[in-house]
Amino acid sequence: MARLPRLVVPGQAHLLVQRGHSAQPVFVDDEDRRLYLTALRDALRAHSVLLHAYALLDDAVQLLLRPPSEPALSRLVQAVGRRYVAGFNRRHGRSGTLWEGRFRAGVVQQGEPTLQALLLVDASPWRRGLAPTPQASRWSSAPHRLGLGRDPLLSDPPEYWQLGNTPFEREAAYAALLMQGLDEAVQRRIEHAANNGWALGSPQFLADMAQQSGRPVRP
Repeated sequence: MARLPRLVVPGQAHLLVQRGHSAQPVFVDDEDRRLYLTALRDALRAHSVLLHAYALLDDAVQLLLRPPSEPALSRLVQAVGRRYVAGFNRRHGRSGTLWEGRFRAGVVQQGEPTLQALLLVDASPWRRGLAPTPQASRWSSAPHRLGLGRDPLLSDPPEYWQLGNTPFEREAAYAALLMQGLDEAVQRRIEHAANNGWALGSPQFLADMAQQSGRPVRP
């Protein structure tokens, strides 16, 4: 069966997942993580892509991005990959590929689905036991959104701004949502959409995306 063309919709949020080849680590130490974020920063600027959330896991990366054009997403991933993999291989005396095939990404509807995707990414290190609390997750966007330090890589989406009228209100509301966690069915639905290149949202949103893209956007 022919592979579907990648679903990329300019101006919409996209939840992107990239895993290590054969589940191998893509970050060995904090210097690796710093090098990755430097490469990501430069690629975001070069391709005018907004970054709403990120989580650097041991064997994968999760990014919530908003590309301005259809090619921008792939070009950003290619730019980060070329730079980071070359540096990673030099540092660790290895060669060859680091990532598992093509990156995976799902288009996310504005509103509640985008907020849920934001929460999923920010909670990932904590949920996977890589940090004792969301606040302690050094290699994600959670500390930025909880008021523990401003991250220049990030652009907060409207869904975050709507949580309160002041920074304190937004941070408190977001912290409560993080600790509450997503319903397991919602979490599985988000992950399934990202892992399989589907769209995530209401039936009308899915219908609009299918008409706009000319390809299936759900199983």
